[in-house]
Formats: sequence, structure tokens, C-alpha cells
Amino acid sequence: MSDSGEEPAAQSDEQVVERLVPVWLQEAQSHDSPASRGAAKDWEHRCLSAEAASELADWVTARVTETAFNEEEGPSRSGPARISVSDKAAVHRWLAAHGHRL
Repeated sequence: MSDSGEEPAAQSDEQVVERLVPVWLQEAQSHDSPASRGAAKDWEHRCLSAEAASELADWVTARVTETAFNEEEGPSRSGPARISVSDKAAVHRWLAAHGHRL
């Protein structure tokens, strides 16, 4: 794929990550304050430790709210952000593009 074809996807992934990481950090704050503070500090420089990247990947996978399931087939999740399967894929791509192994 050409550079021009890759750049819009990377920008789109970046936008998804920019939208979801603050939600993740806020939720993490209530579960593990010291770790979330470290991740938040790293995020100020738009990087994450390997541990934080793994936590983010797990979190976004667990928080997918927009699925192909209807109300009778799957759970309905409420929360501060709607997360689609494509959002999850975007976060995973962004993490991989930044050198994280998932």
C-alpha cells in the first residue's frame, strides 16, 4: 500500500486512541491509582509502557459495546464511551504500529 493510503488509516487510528485512552485512564484510576498515574504521565508524551499497552488492549477488548448482537443475543454495556469492534481494531493497530506486541 502506498504511503498516502497508509497515512489516513494511521490518522484515523490515532483519533480513536485519542478518544479512548482518557476514558481508559479514568477507569484505571479507580482500580490502580499508581499505575494509572504512570500511564497518564507516559500518555502526555503519547507513549505507553509495555504493561500499560497490554492493559489498554485488554480494556478496549473487554469494553466493546457496539457489536452485531441484538439485545437478546448479547449484553448491553453502559459507560462513558461507545466502543465498536472497529475501535478495538484501531487501538490494536495503533499499539502495534508503536512497537507493542499484543
